[in-house]
Amino acid sequence: MAVNVETLDKLERKMTLTLPVDTIRGEVDARLRKLARTVRMDGFRPGKVPMSVVQQRYGYSVQYEVMNDKVGQAFYEAANEAQLRVAGQPTITEKDGAPEGQLAFDAVFEVFPEVKIADLSTAEIEKASADVSDEAIDRTIDILRKQRRSFAQRAQGSAADDGDRVTVDFAGKIDGEPFDGGKADDFQFVVGEGQMLKEFEDAVRGMKVGESKTFPLAFPADYPGQDVAGKSADFMVTLKNLEAGHLPEVNEAFAKSLGVKDATVEALRADIRKNLEREVKFRLNARNKQAVMDALLAKAELDLPKASVQAEVARMIESARADLKARGMKDVEKLPIPEDTFRPEAERRVRLGLVVAELVKANDLVAKPDQIKAQVEEMAASYEKPEEVVRYYYADPKRLADVEAMVIENNVTEHVIGKAKVTEKQLAFDDLMGNQDAQG
Repeated sequence: MAVNVETLDKLERKMTLTLPVDTIRGEVDARLRKLARTVRMDGFRPGKVPMSVVQQRYGYSVQYEVMNDKVGQAFYEAANEAQLRVAGQPTITEKDGAPEGQLAFDAVFEVFPEVKIADLSTAEIEKASADVSDEAIDRTIDILRKQRRSFAQRAQGSAADDGDRVTVDFAGKIDGEPFDGGKADDFQFVVGEGQMLKEFEDAVRGMKVGESKTFPLAFPADYPGQDVAGKSADFMVTLKNLEAGHLPEVNEAFAKSLGVKDATVEALRADIRKNLEREVKFRLNARNKQAVMDALLAKAELDLPKASVQAEVARMIESARADLKARGMKDVEKLPIPEDTFRPEAERRVRLGLVVAELVKANDLVAKPDQIKAQVEEMAASYEKPEEVVRYYYADPKRLADVEAMVIENNVTEHVIGKAKVTEKQLAFDDLMGNQDAQG
C-alpha cells in the first residue's frame, strides 16, 4: 500500500489513514460477544445478558477502544512502510469525506531529525587530570580523627578556644523583636570549625563558663534563612559548659577502629589513597565527559522535535514534584510549576540525546557485556561486600540499563577525545574536589 506523507514543517508530517467500516464493526461485535460471556448485571445470570443490553451498556466504550486500537495499528504500519522514525505520539482526528464504507483519519506527527555532526578533529577539548598527594591523605586522616575525637571537661576558669566544644544558651533580636530560629538552649558546637557564623564564633572565643555577652551579628545576604538574610541582629550568649577536644593518635589501634584489615598505619594510608583515587577518577570522568558533551553540541546541527522536548519537560516536572514530596511538602500535585523553568534544560537533554545516539550508531559505540560487567564491578569495589552489589545491579534490568547508559557515555567520551584537539590540564587536588573536606 502506497503511503502519502505530507510535510507541514521542518519535522512535522501528516498522512491520511483509511479503515473499512466492516473491519471496525466486526471487531466491535467480537469484543461485545466476548464481554457478554462474563459480564454481570442485576436480574441476569452470568453469561445470559442479552446482546442488545450489552450493546446498549458497553457499545460506545468498546467502539472507542476498537477505533483507538485499529487506527493506532494502521498508523504505525503506515509509518513503518514509509520508513519514518516517529517522535512522540501522533495527533489523530477523523476526517470528513471518506469513500463509502470507509473511515478516514488525519494523523499529524513529528519525525526525528537528521543529525549532522561536523568534523570532530576541529573540536577543542580541555582534558583534566589530577593526582592524590600525601597532603590530601594527611588531611583525610585529620578529618577521620576529628570524626572520632573525644571531649573532656576543661579546667575551671579556662577560656574557650578553637577545637573546644561549647554548650551555650543564646537569644537574638532584630529591631528589638525575637525571630524564628534566633533562640536556643544547651546548644553545642565546636569553636573554629565554621559551624556558626564568624561573628558568633568570635564572640564565644575567649569566654569562660558562666559568662554572658551581647554582640551584633550581620546575616549575609545569601544566608539560607530568607527571613533574616541581609539583616542585622543583636545576640546575647551565655557559656554553660566547656570541653576540650582530644584527637586519637594515628596508630595501629586507630587503623583497626576504621576496619583496615592489616591494622597498620601504612595500610590505612594505602586504603585512603585507593578511595581518594577512586573519587578523583569519578570526578575527572564527570568533568571530561561534560567537556566532550559541550564540544559535541557545538559541532552538531539538528532540529528539535517539539514532542520530545515536551515529554522531557513533563518528566522533569514529575521528578521535581517527587523531590518536593520526598522533602515533606504536601499537595505537590496542585503546586503550579511553570514549564518554561525546565524548557532550556529539556531542550539541551533532547539535543544531546539525539547527537549521542547518532554518534553511537555511526561508530558502533554500544556498550559491550564485558564493559558493563567491568563498570558494575568498579562501582561495587568501594563497598564492604562487592559481590552483593554486583548481584543487586544484575537483578534489575532497569539498574543494569542505567549502567549501560554510563558505559555508552564513556565510549562516546573516549571516541571524541581520540579525535579532537585535546589540551591537557593538571588540576590541583583541592580544585578538583571543590575545596571540600568530604573525603573522610
